[in-house]
Amino acid sequence: MPPASTRPRTPRPRGPRREPQRPGTLDLADRLHSAAIHLLRRLRREDDASGLPAPQLSALSVIVFGGPLTLGELARAEQVRPPTISKLIVALEQQGLVQREVDAGDRRVVRVRATPRGTKVLQDGRQRRVAALVSSLGALSARERALLARALPVLERIARGAGGD
Repeated sequence: MPPASTRPRTPRPRGPRREPQRPGTLDLADRLHSAAIHLLRRLRREDDASGLPAPQLSALSVIVFGGPLTLGELARAEQVRPPTISKLIVALEQQGLVQREVDAGDRRVVRVRATPRGTKVLQDGRQRRVAALVSSLGALSARERALLARALPVLERIARGAGGD
Protein backbone atom coordinates (compact mmCIF):
# COMPACT_ATOMS: atom_id res chain seq x y z
CA MET A 1 0.00 0.00 0.00
CA PRO A 2 1.45 3.47 -0.85
CA PRO A 3 2.34 5.84 1.96
CA ALA A 4 -0.53 8.00 3.26
CA SER A 5 0.93 11.12 1.62
CA THR A 6 0.70 9.59 -1.90
CA ARG A 7 -2.64 7.79 -1.56
CA PRO A 8 -5.52 9.48 -3.36
CA ARG A 9 -7.87 11.14 -0.90
CA THR A 10 -11.47 10.16 -0.90
CA PRO A 11 -13.56 13.32 -0.87
CA ARG A 12 -15.72 13.71 2.21
CA PRO A 13 -19.39 14.38 1.65
CA ARG A 14 -20.29 18.02 2.12
CA GLY A 15 -23.19 19.29 4.13
CA PRO A 16 -24.17 19.18 7.76
CA ARG A 17 -22.63 16.51 9.93
CA ARG A 18 -25.14 13.93 10.90
CA GLU A 19 -25.12 11.83 13.98
CA PRO A 20 -25.51 8.10 13.48
CA GLN A 21 -29.14 7.07 13.33
CA ARG A 22 -30.54 5.07 16.17
CA PRO A 23 -32.38 1.90 15.20
CA GLY A 24 -35.91 2.73 14.13
CA THR A 25 -35.21 6.41 13.45
CA LEU A 26 -35.39 5.97 9.68
CA ASP A 27 -38.69 4.09 9.95
CA LEU A 28 -40.07 6.73 12.33
CA ALA A 29 -39.03 9.53 9.97
CA ASP A 30 -40.57 7.72 7.01
CA ARG A 31 -43.88 7.15 8.81
CA LEU A 32 -43.99 10.74 10.11
CA HIS A 33 -43.32 12.05 6.60
CA SER A 34 -46.09 9.91 5.14
CA ALA A 35 -48.58 10.89 7.85
CA ALA A 36 -47.79 14.59 7.43
CA ILE A 37 -48.21 14.44 3.65
CA HIS A 38 -51.53 12.58 3.91
CA LEU A 39 -52.84 14.93 6.58
CA LEU A 40 -51.92 18.02 4.55
CA ARG A 41 -53.49 16.56 1.40
CA ARG A 42 -56.72 15.84 3.27
CA LEU A 43 -56.85 19.31 4.81
CA ARG A 44 -56.00 20.93 1.47
CA ARG A 45 -59.40 19.76 0.22
CA GLU A 46 -60.89 22.35 2.57
CA ASP A 47 -58.99 25.05 0.68
CA ASP A 48 -61.06 24.45 -2.45
CA ALA A 49 -63.89 26.42 -0.82
CA SER A 50 -61.70 29.57 -0.94
CA GLY A 51 -61.86 29.57 -4.72
CA LEU A 52 -58.13 30.33 -4.93
CA PRO A 53 -55.51 28.15 -6.59
CA ALA A 54 -52.97 26.70 -4.15
CA PRO A 55 -50.10 29.05 -5.20
CA GLN A 56 -52.25 32.15 -4.62
CA LEU A 57 -53.48 30.81 -1.30
CA SER A 58 -49.93 30.05 -0.22
CA ALA A 59 -48.67 33.52 -1.14
CA LEU A 60 -51.64 35.13 0.63
CA SER A 61 -50.87 33.08 3.74
CA VAL A 62 -47.27 34.29 3.79
CA ILE A 63 -48.45 37.88 3.45
CA VAL A 64 -51.14 37.60 6.13
CA PHE A 65 -48.92 35.87 8.68
CA GLY A 66 -45.60 37.47 7.67
CA GLY A 67 -46.83 41.03 7.49
CA PRO A 68 -46.22 43.39 4.59
CA LEU A 69 -43.42 42.03 2.39
CA THR A 70 -41.52 43.13 -0.68
CA LEU A 71 -41.97 41.04 -3.80
CA GLY A 72 -38.41 39.76 -3.37
CA GLU A 73 -39.05 38.67 0.22
CA LEU A 74 -42.24 36.95 -0.86
CA ALA A 75 -40.51 35.20 -3.77
CA ARG A 76 -37.84 33.86 -1.38
CA ALA A 77 -40.44 32.72 1.14
CA GLU A 78 -42.39 30.91 -1.59
CA GLN A 79 -39.21 29.62 -3.24
CA VAL A 80 -40.18 30.94 -6.67
CA ARG A 81 -38.71 33.47 -9.07
CA PRO A 82 -39.78 37.13 -8.93
CA PRO A 83 -41.78 37.01 -12.21
CA THR A 84 -43.90 34.20 -10.75
CA ILE A 85 -44.61 36.22 -7.61
CA SER A 86 -45.46 39.29 -9.69
CA LYS A 87 -48.13 37.30 -11.57
CA LEU A 88 -49.55 35.91 -8.31
CA ILE A 89 -49.72 39.37 -6.76
CA VAL A 90 -51.48 40.84 -9.81
CA ALA A 91 -54.11 38.08 -9.55
CA LEU A 92 -54.53 38.65 -5.79
CA GLU A 93 -54.79 42.43 -6.33
CA GLN A 94 -57.50 41.96 -8.98
CA GLN A 95 -59.51 39.97 -6.44
CA GLY A 96 -59.07 42.65 -3.78
CA LEU A 97 -57.08 40.35 -1.48
CA VAL A 98 -53.80 42.31 -1.37
CA GLN A 99 -52.62 45.81 -2.07
CA ARG A 100 -49.25 47.36 -2.76
CA GLU A 101 -47.97 50.17 -0.58
CA VAL A 102 -44.94 52.40 -0.93
CA ASP A 103 -42.57 52.40 2.03
CA ALA A 104 -42.75 55.78 3.80
CA GLY A 105 -39.01 55.73 4.61
CA ASP A 106 -37.83 54.71 1.14
CA ARG A 107 -40.22 55.42 -1.71
CA ARG A 108 -38.33 52.96 -3.96
CA VAL A 109 -39.52 50.06 -1.79
CA VAL A 110 -42.96 48.61 -2.41
CA ARG A 111 -44.52 46.15 0.00
CA VAL A 112 -47.55 43.93 -0.42
CA ARG A 113 -50.12 43.92 2.37
CA ALA A 114 -53.24 41.78 2.80
CA THR A 115 -56.52 43.61 2.65
CA PRO A 116 -59.19 42.89 5.28
CA ARG A 117 -60.91 40.73 2.66
CA GLY A 118 -57.67 38.78 2.04
CA THR A 119 -57.22 38.21 5.76
CA LYS A 120 -60.84 37.00 6.05
CA VAL A 121 -60.40 34.54 3.16
CA LEU A 122 -57.38 33.08 4.92
CA GLN A 123 -59.03 32.99 8.37
CA ASP A 124 -62.12 31.29 6.92
CA GLY A 125 -59.90 28.65 5.33
CA ARG A 126 -58.11 28.05 8.59
CA GLN A 127 -61.45 27.61 10.36
CA ARG A 128 -62.52 25.02 7.76
CA ARG A 129 -59.26 23.06 8.19
CA VAL A 130 -59.50 23.22 11.99
CA ALA A 131 -63.13 22.05 11.83
CA ALA A 132 -62.04 19.07 9.73
CA LEU A 133 -59.39 18.25 12.34
CA VAL A 134 -61.92 18.62 15.18
CA SER A 135 -64.09 16.05 13.44
CA SER A 136 -61.20 13.61 13.11
CA LEU A 137 -59.97 14.20 16.66
CA GLY A 138 -63.50 13.67 17.95
CA ALA A 139 -63.40 10.15 16.55
CA LEU A 140 -60.36 9.31 18.69
CA SER A 141 -60.54 7.94 22.21
CA ALA A 142 -59.72 10.25 25.11
CA ARG A 143 -56.51 8.26 25.60
CA GLU A 144 -55.47 8.78 21.95
CA ARG A 145 -56.20 12.53 22.15
CA ALA A 146 -54.12 12.77 25.36
CA LEU A 147 -51.27 10.91 23.69
CA LEU A 148 -51.41 13.25 20.70
CA ALA A 149 -51.50 16.28 23.02
CA ARG A 150 -48.33 15.04 24.77
CA ALA A 151 -46.58 14.52 21.40
CA LEU A 152 -47.57 17.91 20.02
CA PRO A 153 -44.70 19.93 21.59
CA VAL A 154 -42.22 17.51 20.00
CA LEU A 155 -43.90 17.83 16.60
CA GLU A 156 -43.86 21.62 16.95
CA ARG A 157 -40.10 21.55 17.69
CA ILE A 158 -39.51 19.34 14.66
CA ALA A 159 -41.59 21.73 12.51
CA ARG A 160 -39.43 24.65 13.67
CA GLY A 161 -36.33 22.70 12.68
CA ALA A 162 -35.20 22.17 16.23
CA GLY A 163 -34.33 18.65 17.27
CA GLY A 164 -33.20 17.62 20.68
CA ASP A 165 -34.61 15.53 23.45
